[in-house]
Amino acid sequence: MRFITTEPPFRFRRGTRPLLISMPHVGTHVPPALAARFTEEARQVPDTDWHLERLYGFADALGASVLVATHSRYVIDLNRPPDGASLYPGQSVTGLCPVDTFDDTPVYASADDLPGDEEIAARRDAIWRPYHQQLEAELGRLKAAHGTVALWDAHSIRSVLPRFFEGKLPDLNLGTANGASCDAGLAATLLGIAESAPGYTGVLNGRFKGGHITRQYGNPAAGVHAVQLEMTQSSYMQEQLPFDYLPDVAAGVQPHVQRMIEAVLAFVEGR
Repeated sequence: MRFITTEPPFRFRRGTRPLLISMPHVGTHVPPALAARFTEEARQVPDTDWHLERLYGFADALGASVLVATHSRYVIDLNRPPDGASLYPGQSVTGLCPVDTFDDTPVYASADDLPGDEEIAARRDAIWRPYHQQLEAELGRLKAAHGTVALWDAHSIRSVLPRFFEGKLPDLNLGTANGASCDAGLAATLLGIAESAPGYTGVLNGRFKGGHITRQYGNPAAGVHAVQLEMTQSSYMQEQLPFDYLPDVAAGVQPHVQRMIEAVLAFVEGR
């Protein structure tokens, strides 16, 4: 089965310094033929990591490369393994081609609309594979040019989601695959920035330890340091429809995120 889409699988801006910022869940595009199979709720793509390009608007000036997804995670989740294996065995998770939302409601209007193996493979070839090929190629280019590089995987999520965690999530959730994807000293520096940010809470390797991208590409021994930041959306936007960006709210957290990015650059450029 062919997967037909009019949108490219990603947008990419090449930087000059040894940092790639990946945004795998900001995409909102759903091809019309696929959207017709979705529920009305799913067509609103509520589980998007909204507005992260705007929140990370400082990235270009810092010289970072930026890789941005175009398609909704409901089409295919770029932060899942290509075989669909669970990132958190035993816990509730959504899949490579999700069939349910974060609120545990159906993505598809009927069982007849669910994607089969052939369709999933077609989506993987059309979107997942090109995104990861670009990610891997850019890390390779940066490593060849600089020796040591960093990968920052940028995410956001509603602050209260009973399906995945109890209570309210900390605001700044750093993940380094339990220390496997990033130098321990750098991780400690980042946690210090998060914990000292007035009015915000931070944690390292809590509920979110880093998804497939962090785990797959982070290799400190080989000079690639990968970190995931999962932010609460209440830190910068409306968490419900119409999911508006709130500039006055975002202005509070944005400097702390920028401090983290600057700390990552200082670390890899000092190696």
